[in-house]
Amino acid sequence: MSKVKDISVAEFAKRIRRHVVTMTGRANSSHVGSCLSIADILATIYGGVLRFDPHQPSWPDRDRFLLSKGHGCAALYATLAECGYFPKEWLEQYYLDGTRLAGHATHKGTPGVELSTGSLGHGLPVATGMAIAAKRDGRPSRIFCLISDGECDEGSVWEAALFAPHHKLDNLVVLIDYNKIQSLGAVKDVIDLDPLADKWRAFGWAVRELDGHDLPSVEEAVTQVPYEIGRPTCIIAHTVKGKGVSFMENKLLWHYRAPLGEDMTKALAELEQAK
Repeated sequence: MSKVKDISVAEFAKRIRRHVVTMTGRANSSHVGSCLSIADILATIYGGVLRFDPHQPSWPDRDRFLLSKGHGCAALYATLAECGYFPKEWLEQYYLDGTRLAGHATHKGTPGVELSTGSLGHGLPVATGMAIAAKRDGRPSRIFCLISDGECDEGSVWEAALFAPHHKLDNLVVLIDYNKIQSLGAVKDVIDLDPLADKWRAFGWAVRELDGHDLPSVEEAVTQVPYEIGRPTCIIAHTVKGKGVSFMENKLLWHYRAPLGEDMTKALAELEQAK
């Protein structure tokens, strides 16, 4: 098992957030709010839960992490760079023409990215395939897939949600970034998902709900999987869009707006002062 050495999970999350603000501001790109909401989850998983080796990205027995909400890729790229999959200098070229780090997650030429994602609803179906393959091959690999709340509007998510319990894929963990805001409005106004936990339980998953920014709670939840032998795990993480930057938090505007000029300066100053 590999992890980021010599820093706490809280410091790891802080670094991810600083990278995200700088990357999206430099590239004048979208989705800073969507990236900030998952920083604590990524820091916890890569900070000591996931089994991986950045020097052997294709190690057959590694755990897999799939970011189904591919628009949050700046956070994933920052995480992978901090883990040593590729030089941090690559982050400076994020979202620029002809460079490796595309504006939605891409595995081509990007060590550590398991799947190119962007069109929502694809990650969990692929994750179920990886999980059943690992089972049949007798490998210890666990598959973690992070999806967004708005992504749960996609029918393919629920097809996969039916498939996984039927095949007893207890090596599969889905994490839902439940920040309550999707591209064009509040989730409850676009398509209300509640009661979300009850839906996943009804489909046969072992479910926990938690504060996605409470690091001890997240760590406890992801280190105890599977919760039930023979059942896949669903962790519903209640998060805040734009978490860590006060003027971005819970604001739909920051789904698409880039942190330019004074906004970037203020955001980075806030993150620097954060504990």
